Amino acid sequence: MNALGRHLLVELFDCDPDVINNLEAVKGALIEAAKRAQATIVDVVFHEFNPFGISGVVVIAESHLTIHTWPEYRYAAVDIFSCGDVLQPEIAASYLVEQFVAERHSIVEMQRGTFLNSRVPIANKAAVAFR
Repeated sequence: MNALGRHLLVELFDCDPDVINNLEAVKGALIEAAKRAQATIVDVVFHEFNPFGISGVVVIAESHLTIHTWPEYRYAAVDIFSCGDVLQPEIAASYLVEQFVAERHSIVEMQRGTFLNSRVPIANKAAVAFR
């Protein structure tokens, strides 16, 4: 990969509204998704909105996983950004589709920090996950 990282933009439609409005369920799912992708968790911050909705971030040594839920629309937006070549963000995305019982989903992958037309080497790109 000739980029600093991969960024998955995950759209989850027709989710179970009770699941995506449950703080512990959403938080637990994002933490487990990070673990399944072999990420190193650094910090976890979540917020529950009134009357509904949850936003959260799992900061990982390799970058982050974020979520914003709209239970009233049965929708969740997830970002999975991984630096380096070690993580497999697709594993995390697939796990979240399953956990939130999303009937439909889409995943768009972006290469972040691309240097395709540059002769500048990526000097500090992580080769392995921090442990």
